[in-house]
Amino acid sequence: MFRPVAGEPAFDRRRWRHEATKEEILGAAWGLARTRGLAGFSLRDLAFAVHMRHQSLYTYFPSKQAIYDAMFAQGMRALVEQRAALALDRDPIQALREAARAFLAFCVEDGVRYQLLFERVLPDFVPSATSMALSVEALSYLEAWHAAAGLTDPADVDLWRAVLTGLAGQQIANDPGGTRWTHLVDRAIDGLLGTARDPGRKRATVRGTRGRANSAPKEVEG
Repeated sequence: MFRPVAGEPAFDRRRWRHEATKEEILGAAWGLARTRGLAGFSLRDLAFAVHMRHQSLYTYFPSKQAIYDAMFAQGMRALVEQRAALALDRDPIQALREAARAFLAFCVEDGVRYQLLFERVLPDFVPSATSMALSVEALSYLEAWHAAAGLTDPADVDLWRAVLTGLAGQQIANDPGGTRWTHLVDRAIDGLLGTARDPGRKRATVRGTRGRANSAPKEVEG
């Protein structure tokens, strides 16, 4: 929720109301997304949910894509805050296990948020640079944890992200509220660590990455 900044020379009540209304709109958008799907509601539906005229929404968000972008930023900010608050074990391998469990818990806690952050359910939606900066910040934690464990190949991070988001997606889609896939996290990590420490796999990775385009867009954090 938006709150006035302590020490501001003057409290701008109009700005506070504007930001509070934006928060209300986003809360309603999350609610509609959880009942109808991310692509299943219109701006008219959203305006009705917050008792507002359709045209008035544009005072707060210029487009539906801007609403999705603000939702994406909220989700990524929540992941950053979760990671910043983790008190991980001093052993780097155990820390990776704890971080992986925390990430899976974050994903399955809110399936719609998981879809927005980590799946292409909105093919026309591209997060803004500001929102992507939060994704990069979240990714920096994972890269630091990997580096502490001696895993410095970017492919190790890519594989880690793919496996954990895959487990989360299977859990959300096929066993919501259960643990059929999330309880596999330790077995998955054992396999990932074993692969990462295999010198033969390292050489294969280097050969396999030759000729890769350097201009490929950065992906969303996982």
